[in-house]
Amino acid sequence: MKKKIALLAGSYSGEYIISIQTAETIEKNLDRDLYQVYKIIITKQEWYYEGANGKIQVDKNDFSLLVDGHRINFDCVFIAMHGSPGEDGRIQGYLDMLGIPYTTCNAIVSALTFNKSYCNKVVKSFNVVNIANSVHLIKSEPYSMGAVLDELKLPVFVKPNESGSSLGVSKVKRVEALLGAIEKAFKEDNQVLIEEFIEGRELTIGVFKINGCLFALPATEIVSKNEFFDFEAKYTPGVTDEITPAQIDENLKEQLESKAMYIYRHLNCRGIVRMDFILEKNTNKLFFLEVNTMPGQSENSIVPQQVRASGRKLMDFYGELLEDCMKTPTT
Repeated sequence: MKKKIALLAGSYSGEYIISIQTAETIEKNLDRDLYQVYKIIITKQEWYYEGANGKIQVDKNDFSLLVDGHRINFDCVFIAMHGSPGEDGRIQGYLDMLGIPYTTCNAIVSALTFNKSYCNKVVKSFNVVNIANSVHLIKSEPYSMGAVLDELKLPVFVKPNESGSSLGVSKVKRVEALLGAIEKAFKEDNQVLIEEFIEGRELTIGVFKINGCLFALPATEIVSKNEFFDFEAKYTPGVTDEITPAQIDENLKEQLESKAMYIYRHLNCRGIVRMDFILEKNTNKLFFLEVNTMPGQSENSIVPQQVRASGRKLMDFYGELLEDCMKTPTT
């Protein structure tokens, strides 16, 4: 009998469209001989499945659907949501309460990694990788521009603390541009992270666990034609070169993989996670940027590139993730 899979797409944020694209790739690469897939769209207004006869609302009491008079209960949830509530632990906590397995990190890990400042502090405590100097601002708390500039040297990145796809992010080179960048970031989130710019090569690597064994995918080097890897650079063809596998020597490859896998293990991650790093110019020190627990997976996104570069087929890869989460506790 085919297993019933809920494929969750959507978002409460500006990442809605990216999530829909991610879900399309995953849906296309789930084996229909093994799985009966129901794509469920989640917005602030409604949770629904688009059936042959129109929208069917999700029963949130047990996360089920009533389709043609039959109650559909799910064997597993494949989360393909970016931003809140699918990447920040909210959906995960809800599914944990119902005892339904899902493909991403658990609620606590998702919440931690979604908060860039808190995640940086935890990763820094591992003492395996460098972390850029930063200042964490909270909207309700007063802050001083002078105090920020005493802590950090320009240029800096100003970013919403809990947001993805580089929404609301600015690179600031001049003091007079800092306040405007902070205000822009506060429009996306109630917390803002101001982080010193590290000049160097941007490298990103996928890590996943199957049957208790940890695997690293081939790394990608990101070369943006924009000032940095912003929303346009991420999602506009031709604005960024993504080189997979990255042209790096064996020593750096081993270092990148071992550090990424160490962080994955010690954060207690699950599913496919992508980690971003900067290899600092001149010093060749690796700096950790962030953990993305639901990386974009539209057809030409980085994770699908890395999966194909590893010699795997996306259908096999997604099938492995599903089967593993159905037999592995989510805690």
